[in-house]
Amino acid sequence: MAAGGEKLRALLRAANALLQQRRYHAALAVIKGFRNGVVYGAKVRAPHALVMTFLFKSGSLREKLKSIAQATYTHSRNLAYFVFTYKGLMALQSRLQGKKIPFHSFFAACIGGWLVFGDNNPINSQIVMYLLSRVLFGLSRLAVEKGFVPAPKQDSFPLLAALVWGVVLWLFEYHRHTLQPSLQSSMTYLYDDSDVWHDVSDFLLYNKPTESK
Repeated sequence: MAAGGEKLRALLRAANALLQQRRYHAALAVIKGFRNGVVYGAKVRAPHALVMTFLFKSGSLREKLKSIAQATYTHSRNLAYFVFTYKGLMALQSRLQGKKIPFHSFFAACIGGWLVFGDNNPINSQIVMYLLSRVLFGLSRLAVEKGFVPAPKQDSFPLLAALVWGVVLWLFEYHRHTLQPSLQSSMTYLYDDSDVWHDVSDFLLYNKPTESK
C-alpha cells in the first residue's frame, strides 16, 4: 500500500511538472478548454432540460430522464468540441503567423461553428439563437462606441422591450410555426392554456385536468 501511494505521489509530481512547462501551454489549454466545455455544457443544460421536460413533455419518468440525459450530453459534447476546435485553430494560426490577430478569432470560430453547430437540431438552434441576441446587443454597443451611430439621448431599452414583445406575440398568434418549439411551448402554457378551465382544480391547482383512467 505504501509503495502504491508513493507511486501515485510521484505520478502527480510528474503531471504537475508537465503542466508548468510553457512550451506545452497551448496544447494543454486546448485540452482544458475541452474539459471546461464538457462541465459548463452539463451545468447549463441539465437544469434547463429538467425544468422544460417536466413542464411540457409527456411520457413515462424513464422517457423524461432519458430525454434530459440526451439533451445534456448533446449540449456538453458540442460545446466541448467547439472549444477544442476553436482553441486548437487559434494556437495553430498564432504559431504559423508568429502572432495573434483579430481575424484569427473570427476565422477559428466560424470553422468551429460550421463543424460543430452546423447541424440544425433543437439544441444547436437554441444555442445559436441565444448567441444571436447577445451578438446584436454587442454590435449595437460597439457601433455607438466607435461613433458609427450616435449615442441615444435617452434610454432606448423600453422601446426595444416593447418592439420585441410586440413582434414575438404577433408571431405567436398568427405565425406560430416560425418560432422555436420550446418558445411555442412556453407561450402556449402562458397564453393559450390560461384561457381554458373546468373547475377550481384546473383553474388554481393544475394547468389541465388529469385524464381519468
